[in-house]
Amino acid sequence: MEIPTSLKHKPVIVSENYENVDGRNAYNSDAKGMSLGLAQWNDRGKVDISAKVWRHTGEKWSRQSEELPLHRVLDLAILVCRTREYFREAYKYEKLYDEKNPDIDRIGLQGDAMTVSVCTNNEMIDEDIKLFQQSLSNDDELIGERLSTLSRILKRMGY
Repeated sequence: MEIPTSLKHKPVIVSENYENVDGRNAYNSDAKGMSLGLAQWNDRGKVDISAKVWRHTGEKWSRQSEELPLHRVLDLAILVCRTREYFREAYKYEKLYDEKNPDIDRIGLQGDAMTVSVCTNNEMIDEDIKLFQQSLSNDDELIGERLSTLSRILKRMGY
């Protein structure tokens, strides 16, 4: 399915078969494609690049398609990596987190730091964190494959 080019997000680089590799939804996903292109929020004279996941209902392109600035895509990747790293050692805590200190890390970015924490404001955190850990474990192979691929590409790029 071809990604539309007549909408506000202007695709430049595309993966039009994303539905075939969308994790557990592979070959049966509403996320039909991904693109890097000119952001829909661009103003005259100001151009930003964004990443977009294109979702299709089977009848039309979905309003739930997501568009993110590239730095946010990378910030999400950093958050995924740090979360996965955290859960390798979370078994040390009775509730999978330190109730007295729910902060996991502060990751330096742009002269400040992104704080990564367990969301203790969630009234169901004790149950939800167990479900989260189980889901992360269930998807370990899917996530691990992508992280290995990302690692190889980053190494080739000199990172």
